Amino acid sequence: MDTAPTRSPRPPVTPRTAAVWAVLRRELERHAGRELTVVDVGGGTGGFAVPLAEAGHRVTVVDASPDALAALTRRAADAGVADRVRAVQGDGDALAGLVAPGSADLILCHAVLEVVDDPADVVAAVAAALRPGGAVSLLVAGRAAAVLGRAFNGHLDAASALLDDPDGRAGGRDTLRRRYDAETAEALLTAVGLTVEETRGVRVLADLLPAAVVEADPRTMLDLELALSTRPPFRDIAAQLHVFARRP
Repeated sequence: MDTAPTRSPRPPVTPRTAAVWAVLRRELERHAGRELTVVDVGGGTGGFAVPLAEAGHRVTVVDASPDALAALTRRAADAGVADRVRAVQGDGDALAGLVAPGSADLILCHAVLEVVDDPADVVAAVAAALRPGGAVSLLVAGRAAAVLGRAFNGHLDAASALLDDPDGRAGGRDTLRRRYDAETAEALLTAVGLTVEETRGVRVLADLLPAAVVEADPRTMLDLELALSTRPPFRDIAAQLHVFARRP
């Protein structure tokens, strides 16, 4: 639906989120002047959903946690966008039954594929829910960063287990069911007919440096994080990988 030109979202941009927002802002600029239908799978309390609604778009947040959705509703009301944000309780595995086929211009699927029963089914449901030309923002945990993190902390057995495990797990006590590298994340999307446009690293340095270093020169830190996010091999050791793809 065409509307008056929308505003760019203005969330607090930090080194932990800057790489994702850089891509999302570019997509919103591509559709300047249109009200987009956005679905945020696992969107929780609305860290992405509310700024997108403030920019003039309609956002449905699908999340399994009633507490998170209650916080989302309060946050949207406080921001004056309650009429643009809809909360739907459900998890990623049930997405196919929660979002109508071909109804979304943009789908966010952040930190979801690591915990669902069947990532391939979730990605297939995402692809089906997109309109032709619609895009998906996929954010997944990176395997390389988890291996290095455990090794740096002296947990060499866990690092070895995570490296060799087919799903990128560090044993039965691991809180995540799987992790990805750029190739495996991209392959999930291309397998359902989506075209990958860009893959970035998120939190390349933000989780490695002491807080005092990050806070001492936030502008330089932000610029460096963005620069490294697109450059292998730095991209590939990021804590998370952000894959942006489109339905032809």
